Amino acid sequence: MTPLEIVAVVVSFTGIWLTATRRMLCWPVNLIACALYFKLFLDVRLYADMVLQAVFGIAIVYGWLAWARGKVDSGDVVVEPLRPSRALAGLAAGAVGAVVIGWFMSHYTNAALPWADATLSSFSLVAQYWVARRHAANWLLWIAVDILYVAMFAYKGLLLTAGLYAAMVVLAVIGYRRWRARATT
Repeated sequence: MTPLEIVAVVVSFTGIWLTATRRMLCWPVNLIACALYFKLFLDVRLYADMVLQAVFGIAIVYGWLAWARGKVDSGDVVVEPLRPSRALAGLAAGAVGAVVIGWFMSHYTNAALPWADATLSSFSLVAQYWVARRHAANWLLWIAVDILYVAMFAYKGLLLTAGLYAAMVVLAVIGYRRWRARATT
């Protein structure tokens, strides 16, 4: 556990809580969390997750803009349904991304866990896209991904980060319940 990991955990937890409660402040807080975790993952050679943080930075800007346009007059962010065909397309893209990123990481880097890291990173991108599109289903994918992240981070000795991801599973359950209650039909 390093000071960087401690700060990253606190900022990340705050950002996810703000996302679960559909607060616009989630976007700048999550952007700071991405920068902190970029450096941390570089330090422990989880390169796919490091690159994921950079991509998340771009996705956060996109999500911030999408949420700003997806508010009703009261200021609440509108939750949109995810059509089954779009869900399948997203999951298929996650699987293809896992294979492509995993192959690259396993052949061209000294990544510690290239396939696990790539798979979780790829499906995290799908979940993040669904967050930006305001789909409640994002939380279901986050639950699955975060459970597996707990194991990977514990294995790498990032126990505080593993604890964060365990807490993020709980936040994802809360987020799903809150977003489902607000979902449009």
